[in-house]
Amino acid sequence: MLKFDDRALFPDSLKNQTEDVLESANLLRRLLGGAAPISEVVNAPKKQPVASISPTFTNRIVSVLSGMASWYGPGFDGNYSASGEIFRASELTAAHPDLPFGTMVRVINLDNGQSVVVRINDRGPYAHGRVIDISAAAANVIGLIASGIAPVRLEILSQ
Repeated sequence: MLKFDDRALFPDSLKNQTEDVLESANLLRRLLGGAAPISEVVNAPKKQPVASISPTFTNRIVSVLSGMASWYGPGFDGNYSASGEIFRASELTAAHPDLPFGTMVRVINLDNGQSVVVRINDRGPYAHGRVIDISAAAANVIGLIASGIAPVRLEILSQ
């Protein structure tokens, strides 16, 4: 039995973990004896509900930025963020070099069009060329967990 998790890397990724797993499994089935292809992942995990933030902003976009986003890897949950808050990977938060703490930002994954609104509560990212570092919960919403980084558009929202 093979186990694919969010750490699996696929050379010709379809940017969809389920499709990547099916493609890989079917390739192995063909190579190991010509078995018929499968069309679904048995016992696939259900999508986890994601925490929501009740909007206190008007959705008016005051500024737009673009660049590469990443997400906080394991090991940061429970640590203090630059704002003094305790970082929780399950919350929709992010780090940005200079946006004021509390700023609401819509992060749009340009690879798949998925978006999430996050609240800035930390400083960073510190990796070269990145414009924002988002929590695991936010990364899950926009399909960023498996790839780790993606091109994004940031819409800074009015409060």
